[in-house]
Amino acid sequence: MFHRNIKLILAGLIIALGIWQFTESNIGNGIFLILFSLIFILLYFKNEFILLAFLQLRKQNMEGAGKWLSYIKHPETALIKKQQGYFNYLHGILVSQTNLSAAEKYFKKAIELGLNMDQDLALAKLQLAGIAMTRRRKVEATGLLNEAKKLDKQNMLKDQIKMMKDQLKKI
Repeated sequence: MFHRNIKLILAGLIIALGIWQFTESNIGNGIFLILFSLIFILLYFKNEFILLAFLQLRKQNMEGAGKWLSYIKHPETALIKKQQGYFNYLHGILVSQTNLSAAEKYFKKAIELGLNMDQDLALAKLQLAGIAMTRRRKVEATGLLNEAKKLDKQNMLKDQIKMMKDQLKKI
């Protein structure tokens, strides 16, 4: 909605207004304004459109997720580095059902930019391994599967990794 720098400026102005309210003995208003500024600080680190796209993905609504991601016009300037990683990660998931070349590009860029959670990184590497398997790149797929297995600490992707390794043996 707002550029990332505008969010920080708004947060700073609201904090300054909250401090002014404290000096005027309006403690309740000051506390409210300080808490209100935390919303803008949160939205600096977590983009609202990416959060809404994740919500749509959770509901299995791919079109809705794509719609929310389309609102981000210039991700290079509007998002911080980790958000750009998740932007590419979500685009990779959305595109992976139709265009494997574009999905591979998005997943590689997401891994390069970085993802906060190891599970997301493991899933991106698992997706890349699947794309490499379809293109008969066995060595690359094996390496990506091993990396995904190391990153999957809660064993949520254990069955998928095992299934892909079995398929890899058949190639």
